[in-house]
Amino acid sequence: MRLASLTGKQPGETDRLLVSVVARLRGEGFRLLGAIRTSDASRPADYCETSLSLLPDGPVVRITQDLGAGSSACRMDAGALEDAVGIATARLVSDGADLVILNKFGLSEAEGRGFRAFIGEALARDIPVLLGLSKTHRAAFEAFADRSAISLPPDEAAIAHWCDGVLDSTRAGGESV
Repeated sequence: MRLASLTGKQPGETDRLLVSVVARLRGEGFRLLGAIRTSDASRPADYCETSLSLLPDGPVVRITQDLGAGSSACRMDAGALEDAVGIATARLVSDGADLVILNKFGLSEAEGRGFRAFIGEALARDIPVLLGLSKTHRAAFEAFADRSAISLPPDEAAIAHWCDGVLDSTRAGGESV
């Protein structure tokens, strides 16, 4: 199975690494699908809003909702997340990809929703998957992956090395779909 995860050591590190990987691979002409987290530098660091930029070229989908200052409820907008998954899945089926990149395997995926089926479909099509993973959901991810995923260090060179390895057949002119 060509599945790898990475967990950043600092808040936002995983997102920054994945954005960098996407930029490099786009520059090399690879077909990418999935979703990466976008951030708004004008917002305070503790502002809880998540938007996903769907690969390869958008749209940006806001998957959290503003519940007000005093709310402690979950801000996830499950409908918006499922819309993002639907768009990504339709692209996977119609266009294929060389590599799938996802910002994270989170609570939705751990509970069997979110991008979980999309990940499975990509792997069934022999498309490698790279995703972010928090320590909180590691056990659920390992159960999902049947302990066959590779855990990459949060290091650009290590991530690039893994990507280069799984994309070698595509560089040689082989089809990954």
